[in-house]
Amino acid sequence: MAGRVAGKVALVTGAAMGLGAETARRLAGEGAAVLLTDRDPAGEAVALAIVAAGGQAAFCLHDVASEGDWTAAVAAAVELFGKLDILVNNAGIASSSLDLMTHSLEDWRRILSINLDGVFLGLRYAGPALAVQGGSVINLSSILGKVAIPNAAAYCASKGGVLLLTKAAAVEWAPLGIRVNSVHPGFIDTPMVANALQASENGNEMRDALIAAHPMARFGVPREIADAVVFLASDESSFMTGAELVVDGGYTAQ
Repeated sequence: MAGRVAGKVALVTGAAMGLGAETARRLAGEGAAVLLTDRDPAGEAVALAIVAAGGQAAFCLHDVASEGDWTAAVAAAVELFGKLDILVNNAGIASSSLDLMTHSLEDWRRILSINLDGVFLGLRYAGPALAVQGGSVINLSSILGKVAIPNAAAYCASKGGVLLLTKAAAVEWAPLGIRVNSVHPGFIDTPMVANALQASENGNEMRDALIAAHPMARFGVPREIADAVVFLASDESSFMTGAELVVDGGYTAQ
């Protein structure tokens, strides 16, 4: 299959829905063989749909906070498709509003374990496979890794950590031919955002306020983030590493 990432092999975490599922579809549509991973077995259906549409894809269960699961996921990608060229560290969780003065250590560690530890483990265990021929890592951070909102300290800290971890890896791995960049979405119309709004006491008001905070006066859609990931995965971005690609409808321009 011809395409912007034809002949490449990608591993996309958190690929059962939302940004991960759309990213997997876009990479496959541009010619990559894709291993979708997630704790949610619904990712299997996404992979089967990609195959039905003529793409190459497979799925495996994967908890990104587990070292053993990372070892198995990377091995599966190499066994199924022969190598690994692209790693998309997309898996992440949000939380309900958490005030710092009542924030539990358990909640803090739960959010950091997925959003930041999961990215570190992805780099740690996929790195050797990527180093064989060089490749591209795309870490999903957030605008909340660059600016803050109240009652989201753990999420902001985790995503800010992803930003600096990305730069550290980019500098360390440039001699190996591995590029490492981060994507910083604004608020995107995904199940994660919808669930967070639904859990709020004033979800409709919050949604209106968040939309108003974007100069483009709307939420983004998953395709807009997936397109950014495809760009960073492709040779079109060959001189980019350690970069922060912000896709936020102008949220952080203010």
